Amino acid sequence: MVNPAEVDAVILVGGMGTRLRPLTLSAPKPMLPTAGLPFLTHLLSRIADAGIEHVVLSTSYKAGVFEAEFGDGSKLGLQIDYVVEDEPLGTGGGIANVVPRLRHDTAVVFNGDVLSGCDLRALLDSHSEHGADVTLHLVRVGDPRAFGCVPTDSDNRVTAFLEKTQDPPTDQINAGCYVFRRSVIEQIPTGRALSVEREVFPGLLADGHKVCGYVDATYWRDMGTPEDFVRGSADLVRGIAPSPALTHQRGEKLVHDGASVAPGALLIGGTVIGRGAEIAGGARLDGAVIFDGVKVGAGAVIERSIIGFGAHVGPRALIRDGVIGDGADIGARCELLRGARVWPGITIPDGGIRFSTDL
Repeated sequence: MVNPAEVDAVILVGGMGTRLRPLTLSAPKPMLPTAGLPFLTHLLSRIADAGIEHVVLSTSYKAGVFEAEFGDGSKLGLQIDYVVEDEPLGTGGGIANVVPRLRHDTAVVFNGDVLSGCDLRALLDSHSEHGADVTLHLVRVGDPRAFGCVPTDSDNRVTAFLEKTQDPPTDQINAGCYVFRRSVIEQIPTGRALSVEREVFPGLLADGHKVCGYVDATYWRDMGTPEDFVRGSADLVRGIAPSPALTHQRGEKLVHDGASVAPGALLIGGTVIGRGAEIAGGARLDGAVIFDGVKVGAGAVIERSIIGFGAHVGPRALIRDGVIGDGADIGARCELLRGARVWPGITIPDGGIRFSTDL
């Protein structure tokens, strides 16, 4: 059995979050509100809940935002150190870059944009029981063609790291969480960008290191796209995805303190209403992520979309599968569909964009 207090947690949060633009123009992806809390809070709470005490955040893009929010980690029962990359080092370089801040002989490394229900204690115990140099958390997915696959043998040893293929030999994929012996991390080349998935792991296999897989079927979602961000937030609200950080009663909606929802507004599908937001009567929000300070007009419909801080959505506007940047103003009766993205501060006049011919 592994004592979690003798394990370091390393979280890679240096990415620019380009797939979630324009929301990430003002904040790093792990700091975007997810079920009303910065996304990283959910992961940090899981780490603390597992008994791990020391965390190193590997940062780069807008690095100061993380320390301003979490400080020394004491509010979460953690001890947090920060390492800033002067230039992006990729997933492998980011891991190598934190070695001077590690305190223990075992480290569990997390991609900072994954929402997961993995049992961290069971993962650590599996790593110890197999005497592994590295253990990867692997999840089974229904359609592995969109991912690189990681086959394992009957002893749970990883046999290959395969790129995307139309005929994958396994449904097991890399879940973005790894347990390393510190001595293995110390062998990763420093001072240059490299990928843990494409360079470090295949190199470890080639050199004869014992790389194992820990396979489970718990909740897992990469939160890197607007579609997955919306789904993940809704799953947290509805209790489908676990998070020790959430104390509200799970259900179809989560309305935060200071928000105003008028009679006749319908909130379903795991919708989140941020602090100080105002939702007018007759509005229908289904799976919507509404950041703080947003105003939604009467009769507006917002489905599976993210509305950034302080944005305004006019009466009878329709936003479906869209992303609206901070402070944008969407005029009455506008229709924004199928992946539309509006940059911060942009104003679209009443009826300015339509997919249907009637007003």
